[in-house]
Amino acid sequence: MNMKTAVGRLRAIGLIEGISFLLLLLIAMPMKYLMDIPGPVQVVGMIHGVLFMLFILAVINAAIVHKWSPKWIIGALIASSVPIGTFVLDAKLKKRYQE
Repeated sequence: MNMKTAVGRLRAIGLIEGISFLLLLLIAMPMKYLMDIPGPVQVVGMIHGVLFMLFILAVINAAIVHKWSPKWIIGALIASSVPIGTFVLDAKLKKRYQE
């Protein structure tokens, strides 16, 4: 991933955001609801929220730089709300931009 390009930054942020989402769903939330330990949700939730906002900004940046169609923009935004969506988006971006 080339962090000097808009797509490279989007891919990097997307992968980290996707991992934080999985940590939130698969580790932190079960700890809260099954073991009555709410702390991890607060920490991982905050980290995920910041990464989610960075992801949105990275999508906007890539969309402007590469003149994405509304379909691509909406698809990228939907990817961030599906547990493995950012990983699927990463594969599509890698294929499309050959990074």
